[in-house]
Amino acid sequence: MKTGLLIIISGPSGVGKGTVLKHVMADDSLNLAFSVSMTTRPQRAHEVDGQNYFFVSKDVFADYVKKDAFLEHVEFVGNSYGTPREYVESLRKKGINVVLEIEVEGAKQVMRRIRDQKVVTIFLIPPTFEELEKRILGRSTESAEAINERLEKAKRELSEKFLYQHIVLNDDPLRAADEIRSIIRNKLNTRIIG
Repeated sequence: MKTGLLIIISGPSGVGKGTVLKHVMADDSLNLAFSVSMTTRPQRAHEVDGQNYFFVSKDVFADYVKKDAFLEHVEFVGNSYGTPREYVESLRKKGINVVLEIEVEGAKQVMRRIRDQKVVTIFLIPPTFEELEKRILGRSTESAEAINERLEKAKRELSEKFLYQHIVLNDDPLRAADEIRSIIRNKLNTRIIG
C-alpha cells in the first residue's frame, strides 16, 4: 500500500482556512483525513475532544515534547499546540492523505522533519490585508490584545508565504477549495505515473 500524502495548509488567522477546508474535505475521492492537533488551550463550548483538538494539560503536553512525539509544536497566546507524530503516521501508513492545518512556525518544523515527495505545502492568502483585518476584528471572542497579536502575526506569516509550494488566494471559498483539490489531485496523479 502506498503511503498517504502529508498536505500542509497554512495561512494567517482569519483567512478562512476552516471554511475552505470544509469544502476540500467533502471530496471523498481524495481519501483525506484531517489531522487532529493537541492543545493546552481550554475547550470551547462547541468543540469535541478528539475531533476539534485533543485537549490536554500542560504536563501531558510537556511529556510529548520531552519524548519528541510531535511532528511540530508551537506556543501561541499562552497556549501550546502540536501535531502528534504517531497519529499522523498511522493514517499515512494506511494510504490516507492527511491534512494538517497548522501555523507557519509549525509548518516550517514539519518541512524540516519530513523531506520526501509525499508532502504538499499550501499557503492560503486573503484578497487584501484590510479584508483580513476586518475578519479578525469581527471575531468578538478575543481581547483587544489578542486581536492585535493576531494581526501582527498575520503580517509576519504573509511574508513567509514563499516557503510553500503553492499559494492559493481565498477570494471565494468554493473557488479556493477547487484549486486546492486540483493541487492534491495533480500530486496524487504524479505519484501514480512517476
